[in-house]
Amino acid sequence: MSLSHWSVGFLKTFRRHVSTLSIELEGRFSTQCGKSEFHRIYLDNQATTCIDPRVLDSMMPYLTHAFGNPHSRTHSFGWEAEEAVNNARVSIADLLNCEPKNIIFTSGATESNNLAIKGSKSFYGRLKESPGKPKRNHIITSQIEHKCVLQCCRQLENEGYEVTYLKPNKFGIISPEDIEKNIRPETFLCSIIHVNNEIGVIQDIGTIGNICKEHKVLFHTDAAQSFGKLPIDLKSLNVDLLSLSGHKIYGPKGVGGLYVRTKPRVRLQPILDGGGQERGLRSGTLPTALVVGIGTAAKIAKVEMERDNNHAKKLFNKLVEGFKSIQHVTINGSILPHERYFCNLNVSFEFIEGESLLMSLSNIAVSSGSACTSSSLEPSYVLRSLDVSEELAHTSIRFGLGRFTLESEVDHVIDVVQKAVKKLRDLSPLYEMYIEKDGKSEMLWT
Repeated sequence: MSLSHWSVGFLKTFRRHVSTLSIELEGRFSTQCGKSEFHRIYLDNQATTCIDPRVLDSMMPYLTHAFGNPHSRTHSFGWEAEEAVNNARVSIADLLNCEPKNIIFTSGATESNNLAIKGSKSFYGRLKESPGKPKRNHIITSQIEHKCVLQCCRQLENEGYEVTYLKPNKFGIISPEDIEKNIRPETFLCSIIHVNNEIGVIQDIGTIGNICKEHKVLFHTDAAQSFGKLPIDLKSLNVDLLSLSGHKIYGPKGVGGLYVRTKPRVRLQPILDGGGQERGLRSGTLPTALVVGIGTAAKIAKVEMERDNNHAKKLFNKLVEGFKSIQHVTINGSILPHERYFCNLNVSFEFIEGESLLMSLSNIAVSSGSACTSSSLEPSYVLRSLDVSEELAHTSIRFGLGRFTLESEVDHVIDVVQKAVKKLRDLSPLYEMYIEKDGKSEMLWT
């Protein structure tokens, strides 16, 4: 048997197995999203989302027979992959209302944030004053940014840059006025998260962007939690750099992007050296299948965003109503509609350790903070920034609703939480002492 004949036979067999696997995965899709024979319920959609079957289906050809390198320009395998990458770029640009050339593919939002912050300081930051070039060594960010943004800023502090970490109000909102007050001649960058991953509050990036433009300060926003979930119109917003992620919008892990404004042009120093792909800003062979996946996820999000948000709001309100029957509950973050992303509900249950409650919620996937910090025994730095006490912060649980969350699942979660809280408090001598003193039931908002 010739090698070419063997290769054709192998590919046919491989595709048949992949097709079977795809069908099985789609059949088990409900398991990943919480609707399984094991009755697992997934409510951790801020950590990651399950992959939409339509996304998986669009990726399959590029994991099997359309496996070419998108940077290979001398044959049809490369051309096919390059076309797929370009189409995905167009889908993301269409969702954000920007030009496809503005989108730089990365491995995820963490890399995008690093590229935006570290890459911008090479062109816009300046530690020392020189003739005709004033010192620009100041960055503004907030205390409730994602860990990777905070770590980037701390690294720049070690290099000699100065960073102002703005404190939010008790509802988790960063005041645009505070940003303007803290801008000084040395400020070259402001980085503010769009939707917080722990408490789901929405920052006013429109007003913040206008302030930064007026003062000639670059504005970067981490939109990992809002991309594909909230309307973002980059032609009307004064945003210079915007980070996005694939696995937060029912796409694959391992792929994300960075919007880089071109008019006026924003210049960045790449943080990876190599072949100069992605307009010279991000070297490395693009993973075609993952790029196709995020492109398909973006295309679906544009069509289904309003429906997804209406669904989430309905389930959010049901959760809130269900928790009202529980004594001494605090919902963290603003509840104003324009300041709240309704897929995220962060709740503190007083007199209970959050870890104990987590262990009591058998087969219900929730978290006690962000996925990046949930393994830490320290209380959430986000909640502490809202002046939530250390004791109350330790009792917080994040419920992350999503596209595939069922109303019946929320009903079940409410029932399980009510019973678990009662059981744990019955074991708490502190709660017993408190009830003897003042046992009135109330729901509080930080």
